[in-house]
Amino acid sequence: MRSASVKRVTGETQIELTLNLDGSGKCDVENPIGFFDHMLRSFCKHGLFDLSGTIKGDLNVDQHHTIEDTGIVLGECFKKALGDCAGIFRSGFFIYPMDETLAQAAVDFGGRPYLVCNSNLTGMPLVSVSGGKEASFQTDCFEDFWQGFTSSAQCNLHIDVIRGRSDHHKIEACFKAVSRAIRSAVEIDERRKGAIPSTKGVIV
Repeated sequence: MRSASVKRVTGETQIELTLNLDGSGKCDVENPIGFFDHMLRSFCKHGLFDLSGTIKGDLNVDQHHTIEDTGIVLGECFKKALGDCAGIFRSGFFIYPMDETLAQAAVDFGGRPYLVCNSNLTGMPLVSVSGGKEASFQTDCFEDFWQGFTSSAQCNLHIDVIRGRSDHHKIEACFKAVSRAIRSAVEIDERRKGAIPSTKGVIV
């Protein structure tokens, strides 16, 4: 089973995640941010990844540290679970439609971290009510999450919203497109017969 557990404890966040690449889409993560929890659940469901753990952070400051550090830890989980990347497809691409929104993602686990993110978000927070109290999701943290992910997963990730109106739909379509692209990239390529997917003979 290709799985990994990573724990990150700083003065700003305490995050611990366990990832199974070959799961069934289960997400059992204690997440204090409602919309972000919804996105991680969608990511797992559409990528067929199992994810469990806890997310805690200094939300009295804002959501940036918590969301970015979760991306870092999730990326470290993928890096650790993939190991030397032997036998995988390595790259993947997916276009995901969601109502008026169309998003695409392309990923390459080639050892060089780089993020291109054209999400076309308004920057306005998504407002919600939880437990009778008003809460929100800082949409400007969306790119921070994927920057943290690509840096620690050491992958190349391009995210583009082709068209759309709702920030909710744009973000959700992107999470789903990325998860499907990653799913394609990390699946085992039977024709490769366990070889490293690089002319270098190593992923660096």
